[in-house]
Amino acid sequence: MMKILVVKLSSFGDTLHALPAVAALKQHYGAEVHWAVQPNFASIVRCFACVDKVIEIPRPSKLKEYFKALNAIHKLDEYDMVVDFQGLMKSALVARAARSKKRIGPSFAREGSPLFYHALAGKRNKNRHAIEECYDILSYLGISIPLEPKYPLTLPQYDLQYDDSTGAKLHIAIAPKSRWETKDWPIDRFALLAERLERELEAIVYVIGGPGEKELGNKIIASTKQGVNLCGVTSIPQTMSVLKRMDILVSNDSGPMHMGVATGVPVVVPFGPTSPERTGPFGSSNIVVQTNVCPPCRKRVCPKGTMEYMSSISVDMVYDAIRSMLERLGKI
Repeated sequence: MMKILVVKLSSFGDTLHALPAVAALKQHYGAEVHWAVQPNFASIVRCFACVDKVIEIPRPSKLKEYFKALNAIHKLDEYDMVVDFQGLMKSALVARAARSKKRIGPSFAREGSPLFYHALAGKRNKNRHAIEECYDILSYLGISIPLEPKYPLTLPQYDLQYDDSTGAKLHIAIAPKSRWETKDWPIDRFALLAERLERELEAIVYVIGGPGEKELGNKIIASTKQGVNLCGVTSIPQTMSVLKRMDILVSNDSGPMHMGVATGVPVVVPFGPTSPERTGPFGSSNIVVQTNVCPPCRKRVCPKGTMEYMSSISVDMVYDAIRSMLERLGKI
């Protein structure tokens, strides 16, 4: 059986962007697929049904552990193909450590990483979505591009334990935190939105996130009568299982947004300093809410110090987008 090593070390969203291309590789070749990823993102890759083995690679900042992992990869049996979907020096070194006569890097490879590949998958074109960039590998190998991206997932069951006697008609998830402060819609607006969703749409609101977001979740849930704070309660695979049971996810531009797309829940996103065409929710069934108060700066910290991009998005704007989506889906 053919063996393929996929290298995509980070992050949550990036691994999900690569998944449809990897699923197509698996289907085309019937190959055994191994995936090299950083330990903090390994749990999500283990949910990918098209991946047979997960290889954890520490961050290069942990130098000793990183090179120990490279040495371990070098000792593995030879791969028929190594595909690097990251295109950074840290990922290229992983690709080079693996023994293979065929190493392919992404079209957008940088930091000197092309020196470690046998070929790049096409010409650089950053004016498109990251999922489409990952498809360059398929085009290079002569594999048909899927009409719709496939996200083969194996997820654990998680019992939400909600009380059907409450009469709730809808179940809506909120993911209020990202890794950039400039991407975060104000928490007080998430709280106002949650209260309105419960009062006007008879929805139960579930706040999702890691342990560090528990306090933020409590602030949002405090505005509701029956909301549920799952921050720090569910693992990443369990959170994805929860999302599959939601009617809508409201999220910042963050990993949970891409998790929502992968699990098939429609997503509404208050969008800020980055490009939705490039990293937004993929597919026409989702809604991006944004204003044009200033051009996307792509900065982690607001250059003006005003956070104007996100603060200009009102509760009414996001609520109206949710109503529009629910009407389109025939749920209200």
